[in-house]
Amino acid sequence: MFRSNNITARIFQRQITTPSPGTSVHHARRFYENIVPGCTIHDVECPDLSFRKFTEDGKYLISFSRTHQDLIVYRPTWLSFSCKQEDCDTQDLPLKAKKFESFFTQLYSVPLASASEVICKDFFLYAETNQFGVFATSTAQIHDAPATGGAILGVPSIEKITFHLLRLEDGVVLDERVFCNDYINLAQSMGVFLFEDLLAIVSLRYQRIHILQIRDSGSLVDLRSIGEFCREDDELFLNSSSQADGTAQHMPINNVVNDPNLEQPAQENCFLSGIKQRLLSFIVRGIQNEQKVETMRNQSLKKKFYFHFQDYVDLIIWKVQFLDRHHLLIKFGSVEAAVSRNADNHPSFFAVYNMESTEIIAFYQMSSDELYLLYEQFCDYFHVPSKSSLYMNFISSHSNNIYALEQLRNNKSKATSFSLFIKKVLASLPFNCQSQNPSPYFDQSLFRYDEKLISAADRHRQSTDHPIKFILRRPPHTLKFKIKTGPEAGITDCRTKRISSFIFHPILPLALSVQQTLFSQPAVVNIHFRR
Repeated sequence: MFRSNNITARIFQRQITTPSPGTSVHHARRFYENIVPGCTIHDVECPDLSFRKFTEDGKYLISFSRTHQDLIVYRPTWLSFSCKQEDCDTQDLPLKAKKFESFFTQLYSVPLASASEVICKDFFLYAETNQFGVFATSTAQIHDAPATGGAILGVPSIEKITFHLLRLEDGVVLDERVFCNDYINLAQSMGVFLFEDLLAIVSLRYQRIHILQIRDSGSLVDLRSIGEFCREDDELFLNSSSQADGTAQHMPINNVVNDPNLEQPAQENCFLSGIKQRLLSFIVRGIQNEQKVETMRNQSLKKKFYFHFQDYVDLIIWKVQFLDRHHLLIKFGSVEAAVSRNADNHPSFFAVYNMESTEIIAFYQMSSDELYLLYEQFCDYFHVPSKSSLYMNFISSHSNNIYALEQLRNNKSKATSFSLFIKKVLASLPFNCQSQNPSPYFDQSLFRYDEKLISAADRHRQSTDHPIKFILRRPPHTLKFKIKTGPEAGITDCRTKRISSFIFHPILPLALSVQQTLFSQPAVVNIHFRR
């Protein structure tokens, strides 16, 4: 059906027509084709802060001080100014309207980090139901820390990691959880995943998955710890067995403490962890079920299991994500890859774990055709769509958008090796929590743009001097708006490496583009909005 470029005509069209059942939200989102952030204020006057992102409901803008000690939260407001002339649209904005304070109102500033800690600027998770924010602070990383108290050799240590649960409405810190002498990957929230009111925290150093619940009262409650033990009574059973045998009591290490000065007890444990034993038993049963003949079964076990037994034993947990309230997708790999900057080139494995039955119910290699088909057809299930925000379910993926699917299949047809293509695609699993921007301007059914320069993924990108174009998907495929980073006149020093980040409001036609260098120079912030 023809859709006019005139927004008034589209409003009249909406009044006299009724969309097909189940398409009302799609029809409403098409109005964003007419309401775009086409006006830009270059190098706006703003505080020297590190801007993180908008919350998923668009109510708050999260930012941190340059010293990474304070949290500063803003409320987005809309620009308003008076004009005495007749044609206000052609007139330049007043000087007061070109300031940061014209678009955002500071709600509060809260000191989060102590003198020895700094705020992890790449970490922030938002619980929209209660409008709680989860932040993290940590001390400096120790690369050559000794592997004491059951720690994994080769994994760095951080003396103190603190998770803060904060009510964003007024900035009150409701609860904290401290991890001592541990290592949790906080970059881009890789080591933490939030699903509804459940929080999963992966301890790389001690190979534990801590499952916490965020209560409505604002408290963090421990539900279970998966790793060394899988059931709540596993520790009790081992301790009682050791006492009955007259051996030393089995003492696990619990690195979640309230006292940061508490040292870890030493432990000599000859057993494999509970999660590792369940993984090995699942692999053995899978190989045994493949062959019906006893001799063939033994040969398969020798070739596929015993030959690689030590490789399986050496696997450690890299990342975790919730698939639902009872199932986890766990990524296993080597120790070297877990602490490296680029783990995509290292072999890895995926397991689906049922927390209630404590069973591994699926196990895939990194080049698994079966897992790739599941990812291609049901990608949205890996993103864990939100139940509270309807617009969060419209983030474009190749399982809900024909244009994204076409792009994926084009990349697959151009790949020289299908196996390498699968490894490259599955390397992104498990997805980082809340890593996709729900802005309608990233909806590939509405707009077309260069995903090498900008996308819904929350990450920094190489800056370009050319503006990023957003073009309509429907005919006549006109240019609707541009996003230009950096100063209006461009950068004179081309030798300086510059990176850009884009912070789009999830609902309003409002965006921030932040361009910064690798040095401690103030960032260049541009505001893009609809005038």
